[in-house]
Amino acid sequence: MANSKIDAKSRKYQRWAWYSYDWGNSAFSTTVVTLFLGPYLTSLAKAAAGADGRIHPLGLSLDPRALWSYLIALSVILQVLCLPLVGAIADYAHRKREMLGGLALVGVIATCLMIFMQGEDYLLGGGLFLVANLVFGASIVIYNSFLPDISTPEERDSVSSMGWGIGYLGGGLLLAINLFLYGNAEKFGLSEGMAVRISLCSAGVWWGIFTIPTLLGLRNSLASRSLPLGENYLSVGIKQVGTLLKDIRLYPQALLFLIAFLLYNDGIQTVIALASQFGSDQLGMTMASLTKAILMVQFVAFFGAMGFNYLSKWIGAKSSVAISLVIWTFTLLYIWLAVKTESEFFILAFIIGIVMGGSQALSRSLFSQLIPKGREAEYFSLYEISDKGTSWISPLVFGLALELTGNYRVAILSLIIFFIGGLVVLLRVNVQQGIREAGNA
Repeated sequence: MANSKIDAKSRKYQRWAWYSYDWGNSAFSTTVVTLFLGPYLTSLAKAAAGADGRIHPLGLSLDPRALWSYLIALSVILQVLCLPLVGAIADYAHRKREMLGGLALVGVIATCLMIFMQGEDYLLGGGLFLVANLVFGASIVIYNSFLPDISTPEERDSVSSMGWGIGYLGGGLLLAINLFLYGNAEKFGLSEGMAVRISLCSAGVWWGIFTIPTLLGLRNSLASRSLPLGENYLSVGIKQVGTLLKDIRLYPQALLFLIAFLLYNDGIQTVIALASQFGSDQLGMTMASLTKAILMVQFVAFFGAMGFNYLSKWIGAKSSVAISLVIWTFTLLYIWLAVKTESEFFILAFIIGIVMGGSQALSRSLFSQLIPKGREAEYFSLYEISDKGTSWISPLVFGLALELTGNYRVAILSLIIFFIGGLVVLLRVNVQQGIREAGNA
């Protein structure tokens, strides 16, 4: 890694361009996925239901209330199939910036078109979500792969933490604006449905605007590569994926970390997803209170990411992630034993916000140290699959525990196995050995 002042200035400039993408795309996660699209699509599906109370997309018979969960599951399957291919093509062609821009453009257009969903247009909404969520995940693979290009190994934790933190702020700010619009729709002469559609569209606009500085600032680290005679990017990408699946065995510490991440991140995603359901069904909290808690988490997570970054400077990224998993474990015990009022739920949300940012930001930077240079997008596609593609395991355990016990608290406590299991595997990762295996020493 070059150490000249010009290179340092260039890295700093590119880092701010990189942060801009996280600020922009996080609006899709918060405004579209977390809050508005699920309930709105469900309402469209209910309006389209037949006399039997069911919808019939593509000849299937579905309960309209289940549409959103089926769409989430289908989008995960599509990402598992497509993300390794996207990563392989990006690393082979050395055109990561162009691919990031193209994927973002498709996502922005699909999200903006959600403003036209109304009446019984649940098929339109479902199709737009599948496209937008697929390219969102693919763009994150490319985005993450820039981390080693814009930071030295010593800077990696700080840069990753700042990216996560800025993303939480950007997503939270637009969510706050949209919640204000939704809460005051009548004053602005808007129906609730129109306010939701404007909010969905605004996430696409926000994503697009803040992608522009990213594309202007980031630079491909290697010269573009031409295709071999008779090949195309799809055929080359498929071959590269096959090579990736063989070569991952050459980096056992990276593979061990992926297994740990698979376990504990699955638990993290499930706790985040089910916390609002617990607040609503178990504690009887109103939607207004739950949205305040969601907003608080977004902004607290910024300080959590920054705080764990400082901790990592003292004890290292691996130890900091391990501490975060211990906190997650005690958080589940807190839910089981003590969370019985709305005030206690807000304390829970605060703790989740603090630990969520740190565990995710440092996991990304730690993994970036364990993968070979020049193949970052390929390996980050496996990382992103561990994020998106395994999220059915922990919810399944939760659902079975709830089914057997009928108790939300016991069901949430059952998730503790993912944090303890992830911690045990993480502690077996030899970071220095993994760095040497990847040739990053």
